[in-house]
Amino acid sequence: ILFLTTISFYFGNKIFSKEISIYSNKIKKKKSFIFISDIHLGSNSKKHLTKLISKIDKLKFDFILLGGDLIDSSDVNLNSLNEFKKFSCPILYVTGNHEHYLKESKKIIKNLNKFNIQHISNHSTFIENINIIGVDDNMTKERQIEIVNQNLNKFNFNLLLIHKPSIWLNIREEIDLMLSGHTHNGQIFPFNLFVRIQFKFKYNLYKYNNSNLYVSSGSGPWGPKMRLGTLNEVVLFNLNPKNV
Repeated sequence: ILFLTTISFYFGNKIFSKEISIYSNKIKKKKSFIFISDIHLGSNSKKHLTKLISKIDKLKFDFILLGGDLIDSSDVNLNSLNEFKKFSCPILYVTGNHEHYLKESKKIIKNLNKFNIQHISNHSTFIENINIIGVDDNMTKERQIEIVNQNLNKFNFNLLLIHKPSIWLNIREEIDLMLSGHTHNGQIFPFNLFVRIQFKFKYNLYKYNNSNLYVSSGSGPWGPKMRLGTLNEVVLFNLNPKNV
């Protein structure tokens, strides 16, 4: 037990990076971006955020996507988010469930733009020919699906940023890449077995025809600073033209 506990605390404080390449006929020019989710600033310290930013700063990319649960405490000092100001690229964000538990959550979310973080709340924005659709967490699955369908653009690469991987089966015919978090991949074994009961897609890259879903294990732990059988991660995505 002592050995497993020590290992769990070690991996709970480490951050790893991985790289994923996606190929599509809809991509005209290579674009790279960072995807991170579940930072849980509040439960996790500014030191953890600084370590995360330092990890990202070593990579080459065009923009950053934040998949929710950025903050999970009403008492957090938002000035910790000044770390994001070192990046001159677009930083796009959707809410997770934890932001909506905060006191004055609307005010906190609105103030994120002071830190170079753009909240794409239930609409889409373009980076060249990439149509990035952002859907927040505080609504029904039916409403989320409706928002996705309203913001699709069939002539462009449709990228969906949404905290939970719950609507994948409903929208995968239309979406080229969906990015989610929330599950933490169970965080501590054997809880990953129970997470699988609630979420069919709990971690990794899933493919369906020309569509992809990536579910992140998160960039920070939640609750105990422990991970067993899972990792805190930063994911570098490369979107490449498909050679025919």
